[in-house]
Amino acid sequence: MARLTINGKTSDIDVDPGTPLLWAIREQVGLTGTKYGCGIAQCGACTVHIDGKAVRSCVMPVEAAQDKPITTIEGLAVNGKLTRVQQAWLEHDVPQCGYCQSGMLMAAAALLNEKPKPTDADIDAAITNICRCGTFQQVREAIHAATRS
Repeated sequence: MARLTINGKTSDIDVDPGTPLLWAIREQVGLTGTKYGCGIAQCGACTVHIDGKAVRSCVMPVEAAQDKPITTIEGLAVNGKLTRVQQAWLEHDVPQCGYCQSGMLMAAAALLNEKPKPTDADIDAAITNICRCGTFQQVREAIHAATRS
């Protein structure tokens, strides 16, 4: 049995301790906004926050996430109010197909929590998620816009 605190809610789930956190979040807890992409921590579709840091949940075992606050894309907005970066994402037409967007937003939010005024170099270093639609320029614009709002 594992105890996970996701988006402020604690859940006891019956999984093997080595199960990737992604599958516990999706299959056991029922939060499907965090996506499976590559399974090897390369694409970033599975990005969540653990202790406020961006983490690729497809390779993080459940046992390593216990007793730590986990935030998924479903928990990013507070009381239904979009964060600055979520609002900027919409205003700058970042989403195309949308598959990578939850992970990309989580990576961007973690970056802004760490560096409220990131440079282009900071963004390039932190946002290593893959977007097959190629919206990287809009991502950068949205991150910079979020710092001005």
